[in-house]
Amino acid sequence: MPVETNNKKKRQIKPPNIRQFGGSLLVLLTLLFLLNLIVPSFFGPKLPQVPYSDFIAQVQAGKVDRAIVGGDRIEYGIKTQTPDGKPTEQVFATTPVAIDLDLPKILRDNKVEFAAPLPDQNGWIGTLLSWVAPPLIFIAIWGFFLNRGGGGPAALTVGKSKARIYSEGSTGVKFLDVAGVDEAKAELEEIVDFLKNADKYTKLGAKIPKGVLLVGPPGTGKTLLAKAIAGEAAVPFFSISGSEFIELFVGVGAARVRDLFEQAKQQAPCIVFIDELDALGKSRGSGSMMGGNDEREQTLNQLLTEMDGFDANTGVIIIAATNRPEILDQALRRPGRFDRQVVVDRPDKIGREAILKVHARNVKLADDVDLATIAIRTPGFAGADLANLVNEAALLAARQNQQAVTTADFNEAIERVVAGLEKRSRVLNETEKKTVAYHEVGHAIIGALMPGAGKVEKISVVPRGVGALGYTIQMPEEDRFLMIEDEIRGRIATLLGGRSAEETVFGKVSTGASDDIQKATDLAERSVTLYGMSDKLGPVAFEKPQQQFLEGYGNPRRSISPEVAREIDREVKQIVDNAHHIALSILQENRDLLEETAQDLLQKEILEGPKLRERLKQAKAPAELAEWLRTGKISEDRPLMQSLLV
Repeated sequence: MPVETNNKKKRQIKPPNIRQFGGSLLVLLTLLFLLNLIVPSFFGPKLPQVPYSDFIAQVQAGKVDRAIVGGDRIEYGIKTQTPDGKPTEQVFATTPVAIDLDLPKILRDNKVEFAAPLPDQNGWIGTLLSWVAPPLIFIAIWGFFLNRGGGGPAALTVGKSKARIYSEGSTGVKFLDVAGVDEAKAELEEIVDFLKNADKYTKLGAKIPKGVLLVGPPGTGKTLLAKAIAGEAAVPFFSISGSEFIELFVGVGAARVRDLFEQAKQQAPCIVFIDELDALGKSRGSGSMMGGNDEREQTLNQLLTEMDGFDANTGVIIIAATNRPEILDQALRRPGRFDRQVVVDRPDKIGREAILKVHARNVKLADDVDLATIAIRTPGFAGADLANLVNEAALLAARQNQQAVTTADFNEAIERVVAGLEKRSRVLNETEKKTVAYHEVGHAIIGALMPGAGKVEKISVVPRGVGALGYTIQMPEEDRFLMIEDEIRGRIATLLGGRSAEETVFGKVSTGASDDIQKATDLAERSVTLYGMSDKLGPVAFEKPQQQFLEGYGNPRRSISPEVAREIDREVKQIVDNAHHIALSILQENRDLLEETAQDLLQKEILEGPKLRERLKQAKAPAELAEWLRTGKISEDRPLMQSLLV
């Protein structure tokens, strides 16, 4: 287990590994065996090769004196004389024909001395290798995969905990570096104070919480709070991710949990931080049907036992973080294991300003920068988003060789984070540019008349990001935590404003409204199935919300009858149709304003600021708007505007 301290790490000289020495010896012996087999064949005497027919002819001619007959090779000698008349023997070799069964008779008839070759003295080596080589190859392959998975001898310590240990204040993060989550910070500061001044609490009979569960959306600072605890607490701090407990081998996770708590007990009092707890603590009632034999469930059971079993972990405090608390096992979340559940939510306007001040401490800001204004313009931004925003603004200023970061840099950075990079290279033809201009102005005019929609800050026909050919930015004047019924209707109408403008001006629509239609339909469906805002269906929830902090996941429908499903579809369509009618009515009422603003946008490409807001104040509301916002209904005496355009 690695230990990190403030001091520089000293390199430790590791003793020679016995297993590595044994492996090298095994390789050396294998090479010697192979050389013993291969070298003689390369460096032994080579005999002249003669065709078998010539060998038979020489035997019958009486030239062959002796022969050594093998199954695949025949060596024979012919007596000759040297130039000075001395007798000598010349040895040749040939390959026998397998079907020639008359060879022994021919040799006897011609009085040739013949014999079989002597047994190979090295034959036992081949036999030995035929038994030893396959297991060695299997072991070598197994070792190769172990090395890839964690490294040779480390595989034998697979059950050891991989937690990182920080000594006192070694993370470089303090509570002063955390802002915007004051309530969560106060809860965790109390734990640090308990560790430092335990007498203040124990004399009143108070006990330190065994565990604290940090829950909240991604990027809100859960891990940063844990680092701040490590920086403030004068006790050892263990940090590990939930996924590091789970491995391929069964039982490894439970062994790592035991090892982690054994080490934590030895250094108590201490803090153990488990990040992404949902990877480990998923509810046992979901997922696979393998029961308690599942590796993840064994690991979870071991964690439950260690946190609150028969053996109390005195002095070991567990802090865990997750953005999916709804899937955690109930036994894990109960008091006695996690006594406190601290929500680390997205910051409000005051919190965003405090976070911006923290991240802007080392950034040179121009005099025109007002962080409070930037905080107002960034609703819904988490701490990680704001840190990225400050960094993007500083990068933009540095790219232009400025001496300080200006408000314009922050405004551009906000648009980069929200809408993506500006793509001036994406050139639109006149028809596309005109369609986009009227589309965006339609959003702006309708949005200016809707309640709770915020002020329209900017309209642009400059492409950004992946698919945005233009965009309209609306900034809320304050933080909102609820949406009223009329605000939902107004939001749907605003989303349909772009398509309605295309229908009003061109009499036909484009594919540019596909994302708006998707969002409008989703919002209308949620108002019926989740918020209970349908007069016909009443306050009945037809969806099961599952993701509390993660966006982008759909909620499953409850089991409903086909008749109810058809009624839901009718209600959703009626909501969207009525909003479409209102959007067309507003644009028909403000046709001159639509034309004037769109032509100005085509010339300048960007409209923003007070001039844009003054122009949008001229928008007139149709007579039926107020009644529709209140009830969501359109007078039955008047046909829908979209039916008149067909």
